[in-house]
Amino acid sequence: MGYRIGVDVGGSFTDFAVLDDDGALTTLKVFSRPDAPGAEITTGLDRLAQDHGIDPAEVRYFTHGTTVGINTVIQRNGPDLALFTTRNFEDVLEIARLKIPQIHNLYSRRPAPLIPRDRVFGIAERMGADGTPLLAPARADVAQMLAQAQAKGAQGIVLAFLHAYRNPAHEQAVAAMIAELAPGLPVVTSSGTWPVIREYERSITAVISGYVQPRVAHYLDRFESALKDKGVTVPAHITKSNGGVMGIAQARAECVQMILSGTASGVIGAGWLARECGFPKVLSLDIGGTSADVAVILDGVPQYGTGEVIGDFQIHIPSVAVSSVGQGGGSVAAVDASGILTVGPESAGSTPGPACYGRGGVKPTITDAMAVCNLIGHGALGYGAVRVAQDAARSAIAPLAAQLGASVEETAASVIEIAVSAMYAEVSGLISRFGIDPREFHLFAFGGAGAMLACFLARELDMKGVVVPPTPGVVSALGGLIADLRNDFIRTLFLDLTEDGARALAAPLAELEETGRAWLAAQGHADEAQITVSADMRYLGQSYEIETPLHPAWLHTANRAAIAAAFHAEHDRLFGHASPEAPVQIVNLRLVASAPTPKPRLRRPAPATGPALPSGSVTGWFDGQPHATPLYPRASLHPGHRLRAPAIVTQDDTTTVIPPGFALEVDPFGNLVLTREL
Repeated sequence: MGYRIGVDVGGSFTDFAVLDDDGALTTLKVFSRPDAPGAEITTGLDRLAQDHGIDPAEVRYFTHGTTVGINTVIQRNGPDLALFTTRNFEDVLEIARLKIPQIHNLYSRRPAPLIPRDRVFGIAERMGADGTPLLAPARADVAQMLAQAQAKGAQGIVLAFLHAYRNPAHEQAVAAMIAELAPGLPVVTSSGTWPVIREYERSITAVISGYVQPRVAHYLDRFESALKDKGVTVPAHITKSNGGVMGIAQARAECVQMILSGTASGVIGAGWLARECGFPKVLSLDIGGTSADVAVILDGVPQYGTGEVIGDFQIHIPSVAVSSVGQGGGSVAAVDASGILTVGPESAGSTPGPACYGRGGVKPTITDAMAVCNLIGHGALGYGAVRVAQDAARSAIAPLAAQLGASVEETAASVIEIAVSAMYAEVSGLISRFGIDPREFHLFAFGGAGAMLACFLARELDMKGVVVPPTPGVVSALGGLIADLRNDFIRTLFLDLTEDGARALAAPLAELEETGRAWLAAQGHADEAQITVSADMRYLGQSYEIETPLHPAWLHTANRAAIAAAFHAEHDRLFGHASPEAPVQIVNLRLVASAPTPKPRLRRPAPATGPALPSGSVTGWFDGQPHATPLYPRASLHPGHRLRAPAIVTQDDTTTVIPPGFALEVDPFGNLVLTREL
């Protein structure tokens, strides 16, 4: 028997999804080990062998996604870095785009940069906008700036020079000098990270890459060692921010490409399940221990983009369009200096975890608030890894209640309400960005805490309903298992779409196609590649461009009319108007090379043969009010069963909380479909 294994490492739990040759799915959760990266892989493989007879030597495919990168940025616990930029441009991170985070709040402040101003150093160098070297960097200047950076405690250097996207020679030269002057000091270049036009966007992407690189690389080393020690002989694949997978060597070298690794895996898994189960319009809601992640999925296809928000910052690499907010199950609640209750972004993680886990945690978290409201803890969580201690949760929430002058239950309800409000604010922006009507969408809830909070968020957004798949706690692991090989390539051109400009597109496209096919071959794919082409285009004089899908044949044959028509149509679709008579400019040419991987068969469970019977009843606190709430084990619910709220559904990997005002129906695939009663 051969096995395909997908693993997702979150802030609190590590999830395993295993498919055998017959298409049967086995799932498992174990505690993550940020104190000993890789140990969770060993533990999980041991459990799979002991409990399910899955021999690591029979593993034929292994994919892995992790939230190590995004959690590092959200919690700001990366290394102290220095930024070397072109002299007199040292304020690039401080100035950013001169935008305040909340445009309707004049008191809102931009977040502090990941690299403070006193660790930003200017190098006397200059590259022309056309890629012509104007002033070469001097070794003495680099040595002086390096000495100052190290005196400030810099543990790594990020290089982001003007126009390096056109010609990376100066960045490469300075990187070589640093390697000689300070062997072993990590160096990240903007041209080697993502060579895209615009100084701030390229700089912040390189900074984030350098910020997550040590933690991610250390984790990957431990992860690879753990696999070898347990006898897994196949090379591992790592899920990427763009929803594809890549080899572990590329992941180690290009850590930024996997910063949304675990997040993208969840979206891919949710998209596949939604399409297979007949839900054409969904918002995926993935809540783990540290963050809540939301994405738009249409007909099973996630929406893609650049400039996704990671913690407090945008990252400008191609990725599944996901909005992340620091409101996970382990997010810590506190009362600030103004006496205001806040939730997140600090997370208790898995060590020590929420207080109710009984692992030494004392800080109050969202999970503790749910426990105080008696909405979780009525069955073992994490496949038996956790028994919720409500007394410990109450002890953690009690100091907050004393500060606020409220009861413990009222305070817990407020923690939940604030967390949902933060999610609402983030999701509202995503809805506006894609111009969708949430009333037409289901909220597809997964992750360890997704089903716990989904109904509360769907109610605020006035959505069509909530879908909870049969194994919501391991959807991200499943997504990594079914993700295709996929890589993105970009070339900044800055061409006017004239007849000559159209003819100039064939050569760079051919180079990108060759690079894409070579990448797939290096990943072990020998069959024909799937090539997708697009261009970042704009009307001449516009400040920003839009990505426009193009047929490769149009570029190879210099079909200027077809290229222009595609742009006008896309502009009209997004903004409601177009100017066919206006000149058009192509800024970037993009190419995606991909290849499919095997997909499992989705099985339908046996239908219900009788009414659903509760296993018991508890008093649950919903919106600060007590309600008699029946408990239903997930295993007892079958297609055709219908329930009225309030109710709580328990299972090994999560708890589904159904507040008053909802009705539940189990669909033919075993999904819990929750709709609001009008």
